[in-house]
Amino acid sequence: MKLITAIIQTDRLDHVREALIQADITRITVSRVAGHGRQEDIEYYRGQKIAPSLLPKVRLDIAVNDQFVDITVDTIIKAAKHGMGEIGDGKIFITPMEECIRIRTNERGGTAI
Repeated sequence: MKLITAIIQTDRLDHVREALIQADITRITVSRVAGHGRQEDIEYYRGQKIAPSLLPKVRLDIAVNDQFVDITVDTIIKAAKHGMGEIGDGKIFITPMEECIRIRTNERGGTAI
């Protein structure tokens, strides 16, 4: 089991969500977040560093069984990318998930996903 976390631009959320549904991945969690990466440089004003402003982003959390990791990642990459790819298109993090428990039925492991 893996937890896939994707940080994408807000305007790509509908594209990614629709692509995931087409790939038969329907269980996702979406959060509005803010952050910055390489798309904004540190500016100087009157000799002082000014921290880059935080830009609105969307965070997707998707728990999947191991056989769905590549499908999920490839789908997100294709749908989140602007054209041939631009700075700020986002990042994907894949982390091992030790346990998943469905509260309603007390199922555990891959069946709970």
